[in-house]
Amino acid sequence: MRVAGGAIAKKLLAAANIHITGWVDQIGPVRVDADRFDADEIGRNPFFCPDAQAAGAMAAFMDELRKQGDSIGAGLTVEARGVPPGLGEPVFDRLDADIAKAMVSIQAVKGVEIGDGFSCIEAKGSEFGDAMRKRGFVSNHAGGVLGGISNGDVIRARLALKPTSSILKPRPTVDIHGNETEIVTKGRHDPCVGIRAVPIAEAMLALVLADHLLRQRASRLEG
Repeated sequence: MRVAGGAIAKKLLAAANIHITGWVDQIGPVRVDADRFDADEIGRNPFFCPDAQAAGAMAAFMDELRKQGDSIGAGLTVEARGVPPGLGEPVFDRLDADIAKAMVSIQAVKGVEIGDGFSCIEAKGSEFGDAMRKRGFVSNHAGGVLGGISNGDVIRARLALKPTSSILKPRPTVDIHGNETEIVTKGRHDPCVGIRAVPIAEAMLALVLADHLLRQRASRLEG
C-alpha cells in the first residue's frame, strides 16, 4: 500500500524534476565503502547495495546467519535530489520532522538520521555548520533541511532497522498462564527485514515531499 501510493507520488515529483533513490548501506558488520559507491549497482543485486564488493560480503554473511537461525539489523539511506528550497515550516510541520515521522512509521525502524545526524555530537560548529558561497552550500551536513525548511540541497535520511524477533533460536517468553517458557518461531522469516525496507523508505519520502510540494503550490494560488 505504501509503495503503491509512493509510486504515484514519485510521478508527481518527477514532473517537478525531483528524484528519489534508496539503498542499503549496512547489514550487521558489513558496510558499503563510499569509494566504491555506484548508483547503477543498486539494481543489480538483491540487497539494493551500491557497492558490488560489499554486496558479495552481505550475501556470504546472510547465508551463514540463515544457517544459524538468527536475524540481523540493517542501515539504509534514502535521498531526494532536485528538491526546491522553501518546503516545510519552521515550527509545526517541519519537513525534517515529517520525514522522521514517516520513516519511524515503517515497521522495524528504530532510528532516523537527517543528514549526518548523530555525528554532530562530536563535531564543532565550525566543522558541522553548512557554510554558503555564491554557488550554494559548500557542505550538506544538515541533509538538505535547515530550520525545518528545505534549503535546495539533497534531502538525505538514514534509517536503522532492528533485527526481527521471529527467529529459529529459542527465546525466553511467558505463556498465557504466566509461566516462563521458551518460544521458537517456525516458518519462513527474513533474517534481515532491512533489505525489503528500501522501496518502502523511498515511497514514504516521496509521499512526504509530494505533500509539502502541494502545500507550497496551494499557498501561492491567487483569488
